[in-house]
Amino acid sequence: MDALLPTLYFGRPIVAYNGRFNPELALTLMQEHGVTHTFLFPTALKAMMKAYPEPGRQFQLKLQAMMSAGEAVGDAVFAYCRDHLGVTVNEMFGQTEINYVVGNCGMEWSWGGELKAHTDSGIGWPAKPGSMGRPYPGQRVAVIDDDGKECADGVPGDVAVNRYDVHGDPDPIFFLGYWKNETATRGKFTGDWCRTGDLATRDADGYLWYQGRADDVFKAAGYRIGPSEIENCLVKHPAVINAAVVPKPDHERGALVKAFVVLAPEFVAARARSGADAAGFDAQLVAQLQSHVKDKLAPYEYPKEIEFIDALPMTTTGKVQRRVLRLQEEERARKA
Repeated sequence: MDALLPTLYFGRPIVAYNGRFNPELALTLMQEHGVTHTFLFPTALKAMMKAYPEPGRQFQLKLQAMMSAGEAVGDAVFAYCRDHLGVTVNEMFGQTEINYVVGNCGMEWSWGGELKAHTDSGIGWPAKPGSMGRPYPGQRVAVIDDDGKECADGVPGDVAVNRYDVHGDPDPIFFLGYWKNETATRGKFTGDWCRTGDLATRDADGYLWYQGRADDVFKAAGYRIGPSEIENCLVKHPAVINAAVVPKPDHERGALVKAFVVLAPEFVAARARSGADAAGFDAQLVAQLQSHVKDKLAPYEYPKEIEFIDALPMTTTGKVQRRVLRLQEEERARKA
């Protein structure tokens, strides 16, 4: 719907590969086929960033525009794409039920051989690092509270899309309903607002800032914890390829902040070389990562526990399945 069909409509070639994602393979394919426009999940970009921090040394790319969705891109990946891939990554947001309704539009366009920014023509808007972007033209998107009222700037709420567009017509991007499940369809709406189940804040310029899935946000020692900010911070450490933050049940505090971390290849190798002292290596690295988060975020946000794993559970669309890890921790707590 969003890549193959529009590309074919405009009569342009598209590169496809049937296999698991690999940073070297992805960059090689983009180089060999002169790819100019691409969609890459944040998870894929994080892997590329760790494997090839300066891809220009090994690959000659012709990228002009990039979009990313599925998870929050974060400022670390944003900076990598801008500084080392030569493009401003356009983060976007949507759901299966309503397609893409929010995003950035910082792509360059060619006019008479001269490259200009969309913002020069009044068509697009500049991307803010870490932001989901702004509602795409035509859609009515808001951040609403439990009662369906729009939240003030800076106040987190549920990202919602109105079933009627800016012209008052039924928005054509909307799903008709869940198959043979009218109850679930009604439960998706508060009045004319369709709730996405994703939390965000809105700033004065109309940009949305992702806070996490409603069921991924949790409280630890009375503080509201959104995993995205902590995960983005962890990925900035050279040892971390990817991370997922979930609550670990705790009798005293209700929950502790726990991080599951996928290590970069060189740290995996160093850990293997440590042999009998692997536990000592892990303890030292955990302390480094905790200190790294403490230096950049609020004291209550640093992960009290870190577990190293080979890979995070992912959906087929590149989203981290935090629910799988959360249920795993709940099961461990029951057996303890």
